[in-house]
Amino acid sequence: MFKIYLKIAFRNAFRYKGNSIINIAGLAIGLTCVILIALFINDELSYDRFFNDADQVYRVNLNGKMGDDEFYAGYTPPPAGETLVANFPEIESYTRIYRPGVDVLEYSNGSEKQIFNEENMFAVDANFLEVLSYPMLKGDPIKSLQEGNSVVITNSIAEKYFGDADPLGKILFYGKERTPLKVTGVLEDMDNLQTSVEFDILVPVSNFSNVKRFNWSWVWLQMATYVKLTEKAAENPEVINHLESQFPELIRLHAANAFDRIGQPYEEFLENGNKWDLHLQALTDIHLHSNDIESAITEQNSVKNLYIFAIIAFFIIILASVNFVNLATAQASKRSKEIGIRKVLGSPRIQLIKQFLAEAIFYTVVSTFLAVVLVWVFLPLFNQLAGKTINFNSIYDNGIWLFIICLSLFTALLAGIYPAFYLTSFKAANVLKGVSKVANSKDGFIRNGLVIFQFTVAIIMIIATSVVYLQLNYTKNRDLGYDKENLLVIRNAEKLDGSEKTFRSELEALSEVKNAAVSSGMLTRGSFGDFYFPKASNSDEKVAKDIILQSYLVDEHFMKTLDLKLIKGRAFDNYFNDSLSVVINEAAAKQIGWENPIGRMIQYPGGKMESYKVVGVLKDFNLESLHSHITPFALFSNTSESYETGVSYITLKVSSENIGKLMSSIEKKWNDYQPNVPFEYSFLDDDLNTAYISDQRQANLFGVFSFLTIFIACMGLLGLIAFIAQQKTKEIGIRKVLGASISEIVQMLARDFVMVIVIAMLIATPVAWYFMNKWLQDFAYKIEIPWWVFIVSGGMALVIALFTMGFQAVKAAVANPAQSLRTE
Repeated sequence: MFKIYLKIAFRNAFRYKGNSIINIAGLAIGLTCVILIALFINDELSYDRFFNDADQVYRVNLNGKMGDDEFYAGYTPPPAGETLVANFPEIESYTRIYRPGVDVLEYSNGSEKQIFNEENMFAVDANFLEVLSYPMLKGDPIKSLQEGNSVVITNSIAEKYFGDADPLGKILFYGKERTPLKVTGVLEDMDNLQTSVEFDILVPVSNFSNVKRFNWSWVWLQMATYVKLTEKAAENPEVINHLESQFPELIRLHAANAFDRIGQPYEEFLENGNKWDLHLQALTDIHLHSNDIESAITEQNSVKNLYIFAIIAFFIIILASVNFVNLATAQASKRSKEIGIRKVLGSPRIQLIKQFLAEAIFYTVVSTFLAVVLVWVFLPLFNQLAGKTINFNSIYDNGIWLFIICLSLFTALLAGIYPAFYLTSFKAANVLKGVSKVANSKDGFIRNGLVIFQFTVAIIMIIATSVVYLQLNYTKNRDLGYDKENLLVIRNAEKLDGSEKTFRSELEALSEVKNAAVSSGMLTRGSFGDFYFPKASNSDEKVAKDIILQSYLVDEHFMKTLDLKLIKGRAFDNYFNDSLSVVINEAAAKQIGWENPIGRMIQYPGGKMESYKVVGVLKDFNLESLHSHITPFALFSNTSESYETGVSYITLKVSSENIGKLMSSIEKKWNDYQPNVPFEYSFLDDDLNTAYISDQRQANLFGVFSFLTIFIACMGLLGLIAFIAQQKTKEIGIRKVLGASISEIVQMLARDFVMVIVIAMLIATPVAWYFMNKWLQDFAYKIEIPWWVFIVSGGMALVIALFTMGFQAVKAAVANPAQSLRTE
């Protein structure tokens, strides 16, 4: 029987070719979107699940509070892992990651030399590949990092340095000391893996003296620590909670000496309302559940984005199904006689229902096959928009193929149930007499309700896309507190072996360079953070007892080069000995509680325990993207010996003319100073744009899905206007005979739909306002959603809808009235 149903469905599809094409196209587009979003969500949920024993591995995070500053970081002090393993049998092992920064890696093969700056290098403990089991193409994961002079690289790095030659046993030279490292392993490329910890090169952490130097410290937060729990402990959340409850006492016992060494007794630190707590975070949660956790090691997204795209997918498939319903009911009068005759000939209603459900299944199956083809065609473009490397073959992984089958069946039922029951409810006698149920006001209400739903979703998507782009535009044009235009940042200046000042002076002498400065940090590229003790001028003055300051070491040209605004005091100057001077921002002065900070003192408990005099106050400016609040910040003179970062930048304010010539001149000078280090640079505005690349990708995806939702909604509207025109064929004919113009008839057909879209706009406005305000909460500095966005978005939907209706309405209006009246 089902075979007969499908045969009839096939014949009807060819009989009503126009509606069939619209049905299949609408469902195929909807299914394509849902499958692409499913692949995206599956890719995000797969992060870090390929590791052996992934459910037993946890990252140790630190929740710290100093004064008014509280932070949550994916970093720990160096001794944390060893201490945890020694004190808790539930933790069987640990491994650590340290990111040393950019350095040179060189391979020499006779006269041939390959030399590159390598940024994505990690220094790790010897057991790193045992705890985190990255797929290894060559070498032994247990032995490959045991020797201090070993190095493990990814396949792409192997090809970059050695071509097709076997990399195992080859020697790479690291850093300016040209430390020889023997290649002992080759890993699969990170692009092929869903991992929150991405790198190109691994070297033993024993090569880095600064890590050894701070092995005692419980306040040096430069390492990420991962622990592996026993299988029994990992299976029981209560055990993990019990472990965490014991961490505060552990820190109290082991961190006290470290805090004493920096002049901050730990008990006093806690009594001041501060905290220094460790927490465990499951490895498989890191990628999607680390919104408020700082880390320069892991790749992090937000699970909220998955919820957003899942909701979009749900509504898109609903919209596509609603189209099917509208088009099916639009065919009602055409198929009502067919139904009436079949009922008269004895067909039971259940048989007719099965027939229409079979037709829905037929359309959905065809649409599903077409959707899979479209996914194959458009997946590379989707990857580009989403910043992914999803392979088409992943459609067979993790039950995605089963999801597609279930989605197809769900869509068939969703799209077919109402038309099946609606069309088969006609009474045979009434249909054959020409009295159709299609004029029923209840059915009209349902159809209008479906269109309202479609356009409500479409308008919400248009508003959402508009708000995302407005926020991105705001981030690009907001006054950040400095002049970001034409700022050229030269990286790796520390490789100039102490000649940064001389090199800076030579560059400043170039006609295209207006100003030049040397600094230990640069905007969007991180900063040195530590806590300081503000000093009260007398015992009655109430100031913060301690404060976390982010800072750079800079020369006297830095503020002028970036055009930072000084609101009190002075900048660094060669006329003064500024080795014990500091310039703070407004946020720091406010948090400390100083109304007039000039001349006040802050003490740094690290280094040599020196005190620094405030000589200037900067107008607040944004160090990072607008996702982050402006925090207390300071500039120390690079003549200071308070701390060392081992990193240096030279920033140039350049003319926008002759950039190519300028870059050639700078690179030539660089090679004269340091021929063994590749010249690298970037423009600050490009670095800022990179900070918003995730938001830009989201905006692009919103734009595409917004276009598709309005397109699908208009296809449904096309079906409904065809239905109305069909039902009013005789009325239109009579009106034309009585002298009605084409424009009057078009207005009559479109008037109700304009009201429907206005209602959709009224519903969409508060919904979109609520959810987009929620989305904007991720930005510390954001727009107020302008009222005109809602008007323009609704107006855009209305114009598109009128254009869609126009063709069908005009077609009905210009029809010959004699022909329509002759059908009586």
